[in-house]
Amino acid sequence: MPEHLTLNVNLQGFGQRPAAWQLGDRGGDALLGHEHWIASAKAAERGLLDAIFFADQPAAGNPNPRPGSQLEPIALAALLTGATEHVGVIASASSTYNDPVELAERLLGTDVVTGGRLGWNIVTTYNPNVSGNFGVASNPDRATRYRIAADFVAAVRTVWQAAADDGRYEHEGEFFRIAGTTPVRSSAQGHPVLFQAGGSGPGRDLAARVADGVFTVELTLPKAIRNRRELQAAAAALGRPGLPKVTPGLSLVIGSTEEEARARFDDLESRVPDDYALGALSNVIGHDARTLPLDEPIPTEILDAPWDPDAHATSAGYRLTFQDWIQERRRSTVREIVRDFGGYGARIIIGTPERIADDIERWFRAGAADGFNLMLDAFPEGLELFADHVAPLLQAKGIHKREYGTTTLRDAIGAGPVRGRALRAG
Repeated sequence: MPEHLTLNVNLQGFGQRPAAWQLGDRGGDALLGHEHWIASAKAAERGLLDAIFFADQPAAGNPNPRPGSQLEPIALAALLTGATEHVGVIASASSTYNDPVELAERLLGTDVVTGGRLGWNIVTTYNPNVSGNFGVASNPDRATRYRIAADFVAAVRTVWQAAADDGRYEHEGEFFRIAGTTPVRSSAQGHPVLFQAGGSGPGRDLAARVADGVFTVELTLPKAIRNRRELQAAAAALGRPGLPKVTPGLSLVIGSTEEEARARFDDLESRVPDDYALGALSNVIGHDARTLPLDEPIPTEILDAPWDPDAHATSAGYRLTFQDWIQERRRSTVREIVRDFGGYGARIIIGTPERIADDIERWFRAGAADGFNLMLDAFPEGLELFADHVAPLLQAKGIHKREYGTTTLRDAIGAGPVRGRALRAG
């Protein structure tokens, strides 16, 4: 196990809870300015977190009832690293709807000016709303998207290798043929660290080959231990021991007492339309949960129905993990499932700093995770609570650093140095 946790925060607009935008005196345009983001970044740095993570969907959508960021993640990375000294930023960018040379130079150029504090989260884009933004009738199927991603990453890494050499690059793959000269040079960490979040077979294979870190959905300790062990064993077999760093999502609602935390959660949930969580559950079970009786279990024929991954707009890994979780609760009612489903894509803890710190320690020491991708109920408040009340408890347990001892994101997460020609994905 690593000496210290890798801790990132998934900075989801106003917060992980859908109604977080209703707290306090928040202006409707706060997500389009800089103050909200900088305040959250400073809170992350106060808690000695390693990185801020930004998801991205390059498609417009209805912001009700859960407004998200409308700003491009790489632009946010430049803003936040300029306003802080240590914390890194992991920006999502699609391998399906970008040009590999342009993105390679944009990412590396940003990494240079941030002093080596940038990470790239490789996403293959499953949202059907995105394709129309690019004049395409539909997204490629899942298998094709991952073949594109493997070739795309190989092309990007070829450009990054050229930046470390004489600037000249050439790559000929299944989908991309590129040749030219890049004016960009290597950053303080060589090039951005690579993260990946796909939990399907092709996603795990890509992660084992190239990722320095992986965002996962884990709901139970035994499965989390097995997943981390298998993923790192696959990477070790490819000559990448100790990688990728596995950081499951962890949703948190923090209170000074259990009652206070539960009251905060219940208040936020009461502000959300009744069918919001049911809509999220529908994506997992492949059936409109809003048509089901709330006080009866989910029908067996729905739980056991074959699932076509290309027919549903959701992550395969996310869906499979939650499907297993729901299968274990076959006797639970829809109402009970929805209540416990409150992490919306992550395990959720509603409780005191002590309870949260104990749980994080238990998973870390059991080998279930190298760290966590934190999802706080509201920003910056929830993150400030974590920095001031949970982080010190983790330090006292000896599993969280007491100061930033490194200058680059690569060193912070223990990803190891860039290894010459090993930049090529192969």
